[in-house]
Amino acid sequence: MDIRDTDLPGVKLIRPDVFGDERGWFLENWRDERFAEAGIDVSFSQVNTSHSRFGVLRGLHYQWPEPQGKLVWVTSGRVFDVAVDIRTDSPGFGRWTAVELSDDNHHQLWIPEGFAHGFQVLSEQATFSYLCTRPYRPECDASVAWDDETIGVEWPHRPSSLSAKDAAAPGLEQIAKERLPKCESC
Repeated sequence: MDIRDTDLPGVKLIRPDVFGDERGWFLENWRDERFAEAGIDVSFSQVNTSHSRFGVLRGLHYQWPEPQGKLVWVTSGRVFDVAVDIRTDSPGFGRWTAVELSDDNHHQLWIPEGFAHGFQVLSEQATFSYLCTRPYRPECDASVAWDDETIGVEWPHRPSSLSAKDAAAPGLEQIAKERLPKCESC
């Protein structure tokens, strides 16, 4: 397994070992001790899967005041996956990073608490899975505008579809600082 830092501190790209033969392939999505050795020492309380068609954009989502860390990957198709640092006292506040996740590359992305997350489907369809460190709480649900110019995410396509929540999300600068996380490790 190869775990690499991205250009945002705390966000990590995971390239699991894939073992294949004439039957197909096998990989481990999670093993406590291996991830802990790489600085991802968490436990998960919820597993989610979504399925979307080409061009659908989901995000940029976060929870507050009960933030979630997420380990994400694609089981079918391809997505452009984005993490945005929204920790108010972080040197990386408002910066983003992105990777392509697919059923071909088997990569995963670790998005720690304090980051907003979103993705856009690049293939005809995609099935997206994620482990969350805390359960979803509707009262903690929050979003940042996917097209916030101060963040400047360079999405591959104009979204073909957005939820009403995502279409109405405020820009990062419009969100009260007390509704955003702080950087515990900065």
